Amino acid sequence: MRGWDGNGPMMVGRDGELRRLAELATAGRSEVVVIAGEPGIGKTRLVAELTLGLPTDTKIFIGHAEPGSLSRPYEVLLDAIDGRPGVSEAMLDELTDPHRSPVERLHTGLTLLSGQIGDAPAVIVFEDLHWADSESAALFERLAEQDGPRLLIGTYRPDEVSVRQPIGALLARMERRHTLTHLRLGRLTEADTAAFVASAAGRPASYRTIAALHHRTGGNPFFLEELLRSAPDDVESLGDAPLPWSLAEALRRQVEALPADARHLVEAAAVLGYRIPFDLLAAVTGTDEDTLIGALRELVESGVLVESGEDEFSFRHALVRESITGAMLARQRRRMHESALEVLLTDDDADPALIAHHASAAGRYDDVVAAARRGAPLYLSIGSAYQALQLAETGLDEVPDDVELLSYAARAAWLVNLLDEAVRYARAWRDHAVTVTDRIDALHLLTRAAFDAGEIAETREAARQVEQLVAGLAPGPEAARAMTALAQAMAAVQDDAATIEWADRAIALATELDLPRLRLAALVEKGATMTDRADTAPDGWAILADLVDEAEQCGEWVLAARALNYLIQDLPPSLPADHGRLLERMRIDAERAGFEQMAVAAYYSGRARLATREGDLTGAIEALEAGRRLNRGWRRRGRRADYHGHFLTGLYLEAGRLDDAAAVLGELRAQPQMVATAVPGLAFHLAARRGDPDLNTWLDEYQVALTKQSWRDGEQAHDLISAALFADLPLSRVDQLHADLFTAESWPPHRQLVDAQVDEAHQRYAQALDGYRAVADAPLLLPSVGATANVGAARCLLALGRPDEARREAEVAGRKLCRWGGWRVGQLTAVRAELGLTGSVTATADSADALTRREREVARLIAAGLTNAELAHTLHISPKTAAVHVSNILRKLAVSSRTEVAARLGGSDG
Repeated sequence: MRGWDGNGPMMVGRDGELRRLAELATAGRSEVVVIAGEPGIGKTRLVAELTLGLPTDTKIFIGHAEPGSLSRPYEVLLDAIDGRPGVSEAMLDELTDPHRSPVERLHTGLTLLSGQIGDAPAVIVFEDLHWADSESAALFERLAEQDGPRLLIGTYRPDEVSVRQPIGALLARMERRHTLTHLRLGRLTEADTAAFVASAAGRPASYRTIAALHHRTGGNPFFLEELLRSAPDDVESLGDAPLPWSLAEALRRQVEALPADARHLVEAAAVLGYRIPFDLLAAVTGTDEDTLIGALRELVESGVLVESGEDEFSFRHALVRESITGAMLARQRRRMHESALEVLLTDDDADPALIAHHASAAGRYDDVVAAARRGAPLYLSIGSAYQALQLAETGLDEVPDDVELLSYAARAAWLVNLLDEAVRYARAWRDHAVTVTDRIDALHLLTRAAFDAGEIAETREAARQVEQLVAGLAPGPEAARAMTALAQAMAAVQDDAATIEWADRAIALATELDLPRLRLAALVEKGATMTDRADTAPDGWAILADLVDEAEQCGEWVLAARALNYLIQDLPPSLPADHGRLLERMRIDAERAGFEQMAVAAYYSGRARLATREGDLTGAIEALEAGRRLNRGWRRRGRRADYHGHFLTGLYLEAGRLDDAAAVLGELRAQPQMVATAVPGLAFHLAARRGDPDLNTWLDEYQVALTKQSWRDGEQAHDLISAALFADLPLSRVDQLHADLFTAESWPPHRQLVDAQVDEAHQRYAQALDGYRAVADAPLLLPSVGATANVGAARCLLALGRPDEARREAEVAGRKLCRWGGWRVGQLTAVRAELGLTGSVTATADSADALTRREREVARLIAAGLTNAELAHTLHISPKTAAVHVSNILRKLAVSSRTEVAARLGGSDG
């Protein structure tokens, strides 16, 4: 949908549909599209957006059917040509003459339209076909049979189609006789809603506001836009603001025509809430089963309710429910809430959230607190963290200092990445804690939440308080718990030695006391810290890999997801299939925990890393762009306010998409940065590639920031030296940068590669050649980086007068870069030209590169061992579609079994 703001329009949630329509409109042949969707979903806006981007010579005709047009022949055509010059009045008279035969009038309509179009490309739109008269339906069908560069579009509401209407028979015949493109417009997702609001308001809104707006509107763009128009300068108030009068009236009209007994039933259903259990509705209204079934069937058929589950109903639009309850008397609503509460309290399996909802509305506050205490941990256990937070907060409204509810609220807020709330609740939990265990657990969470929120001072203070607690505890469960919390706190303040020391002490004590969950938590901190150093990384990976199974068996989904995420980020890129399996496992564990950042942001980052390890630059960029679209519409803060921004900027620089890199970098510069070297490093790289005069300023800023950073990034070092050499910086400056970029703990392959680059720059070709060859196939380097070593080796060999060996290095580099691009391929192309090699770099690709992007994604999951059913679940496709993908992949790779796919993918990396 199109959001509205001062900076111009933005299309939200319909990119794929718009792109498909544009392709069909410019295909140069006859195409037919039917667009289906509920009222307000955006059918008309999608068509309007299409027409804005069409070539100027395209003839556009848009006709609308109206309610009641069934009795007005050719209503749609008449509307489409109304007021157009050159329309023959005589032919209009023929078209509307009831004394002429239907065939004569149909041919007149076709002639009228053909005369207007001529040989020009055209788009012809029949809006609201569900209201169209039979003559208009017949005209639509005949237009579909005509040749020429034209796109015929029909829009309709599926719920208003019946066999008694012309469109019912029309669609059936069209399916049999023509090739149709079907576009069914669904409601906006929560992420689309966030993007729409951000575009309309000119700034992102909080997650709470987005969740509330999405729930209220059901993702219907018309309802969303109407709400936004009612308070454009105060978006945060719209989560619970009263409905605009015009919208409320429009919604109430949907139920005004119902009989009195049906209206009473609808009112009761509206009070009961979003989900309406059949038995609860029967008990509250005193309606017998047969009568209720009949009434509900009528309400479903009229579009007021939908059957959302077994013996469960909901309003098609939550705003309809709001409009109904808003017109009821307060006492009337309260009596229904009291009746519902009494019924629910007799059911041991009743949903605690339902109980809390009705107890709050009935003024039964003790029942609210009891339901919150019972329901929040239940929701946390099934991965519904946001629902747990809402329920805990409902209870906290009545008892603000309740330690149990504060603990649930703090954990849930952290899981859904509401970091401000997580810090606030964790502080309150700590301050009101009665037991040592509660205080330790509160500080444990506060340390993590404050660190994630970028509150470094609070992180250090929480760490200090944990340290004080540990000092006063005798060996026992509380001491083991405190030591585990302290290990995490030391990791947060980047004291690696202290992290490992306290983790070891916690592991030993937890093992002695048989406290497996604490031992696993301490192992995660130890393993993650060890992976940061080259000399301890293999042992760290082993620790993390070994604990995942046990963590999953214990139901410690957060620990399992964190361990898997560290493995995905840090393991050598030599086994992409293994990484794909780990990535899918991480996502599943994160979803089970309701761990939003891992399940969404980290997942897409992992997909991008997997693509880079397969040498697929386009796939990596697409994965990050998809993740960023899902993550950007909400207002976030903390260490990862823009989770994918730094990675994506780096990949844009790799690909030579410098304007895109500059755009993302501009957004990053406006945000607080946890890593002081990140932005100046990217800015220097961009300036170097562009030839900007301010590159030395950025390099100065980078080197100043680097002096305050205890660790070094080998990948960044290689990128910066490559950029500095590309920009022809004086070698003295390159040498200075080279000296600053590494420490004794730096990873050897990156250091050897950069050493070789600097040696080559100083024309020490033999020494550089040895360095390049030593790392070209290093497991720790990405294929694209290894290819750069091969290209460097080829240049050195040419300088040493050994062209045959240089040619072999170039061929190896070509295989590694066949799906890459940007400056690395540019370097290879220059070497190939010097060697007299013809053809493009991508000509070295093998059959694996014949796969489409979607097929490569499916192939990675096949290699990870997923079945067709698992593929369908993971990719949100049908099992039949998954089977088609598998068949195509096996054919294109020329293999006969799924087990051979992993080998072919690995071989394609060169």
